[in-house]
Amino acid sequence: MRRHELTEREWELIQPHTLGQAGTAGGTGRNNRHFVNAVVYRVRTGCAWRDLPERFGPWNTVARRFRRWALAGVWEGLFQAVQEPDYAWMLVDS
Repeated sequence: MRRHELTEREWELIQPHTLGQAGTAGGTGRNNRHFVNAVVYRVRTGCAWRDLPERFGPWNTVARRFRRWALAGVWEGLFQAVQEPDYAWMLVDS
């Protein structure tokens, strides 16, 4: 695993919330994990889309797919999936 890539546990948490899975309507993504790793790399390094390493494929393809996921609300769903609840705000009444 490379420095800016998802761990197995992280991928298991978000994988069910990704688009383009086999067996779902529409096209299937070639490799959702590879794509998410490209986005994670960009976020963690702060690089521009054009500066993504070649191993992630054409930068414009990654950027367009990122936008499609954003418009579909996928990123918001992923963030909700990985957040842990804040039990400090929870009230329990017996």
